[in-house]
Amino acid sequence: MHAGGNRDAAVFPPVVENGSARGRAVIVCEHASNHIPAPWGDLGLTADQRRAHIAWDPGALGLARGLAERLDAVLVHAPVSRLVYDCNRAPDMAGAMPARSEIHDIPGNAALTPEDRARRTAAVYIPFHDGLHAVLMDRIARGLHPALITIHSFTPVYFGKPRAVEFGVIHDADDTLPRAILAAARAHTPLRAQLNEPYSARDDVTHTLRLQATPYGLPNAMLEVRNDLIATPEAEAAMAATLAPVLAAAMATLTPEPV
Repeated sequence: MHAGGNRDAAVFPPVVENGSARGRAVIVCEHASNHIPAPWGDLGLTADQRRAHIAWDPGALGLARGLAERLDAVLVHAPVSRLVYDCNRAPDMAGAMPARSEIHDIPGNAALTPEDRARRTAAVYIPFHDGLHAVLMDRIARGLHPALITIHSFTPVYFGKPRAVEFGVIHDADDTLPRAILAAARAHTPLRAQLNEPYSARDDVTHTLRLQATPYGLPNAMLEVRNDLIATPEAEAAMAATLAPVLAAAMATLTPEPV
């Protein structure tokens, strides 16, 4: 069974953890879950496809939780698969509800009507970004000078091509925090770290940063970790232990400014 949309679809707000945290970082994981709620059936996918990277970012939520714990940071994450709605894409982008992802067709997304797209936007995208916005505004009001950091994972092989990079730091308009993170990663970890790899803003992957950080002058960065390095809970914890000091050192270079 698969379904393009449902007029009675529920609303799926983000999950907020560590809401009382006092650290500066706001950790975001847009692709935390491969859950496809009942209104959308299984999108016509096999169980293996629903477990694969096309449906979510494996390891990203465990890493994000580990970072949030170590940095005393609030964590905001999406509760449904990015194949239902990719919260890091604007509603008018094809990738928001993709009919094809990498080499996989997504049958449940193949013939979406404008009404289907509007219902998914209302059910997933708007609640997610309204929730994240509320977290950021609350922290600004409390004088916590938030820095927005999104956590993603990527596959070691993409369209048959191996990727050597292990840790990617991606920026949009403001490269201040990303360059500080990159410098700290290169100085203090063995990771093969690169700027704007394996994606960049030219690939339309920085929507959350553009929507939630740039208009308010908030420091921001998108982090990509190769998913074979965070393939188990133990590996997620180890990577969090490696990257938390990197992020702390990078944020320490920022000058808090009123928003």
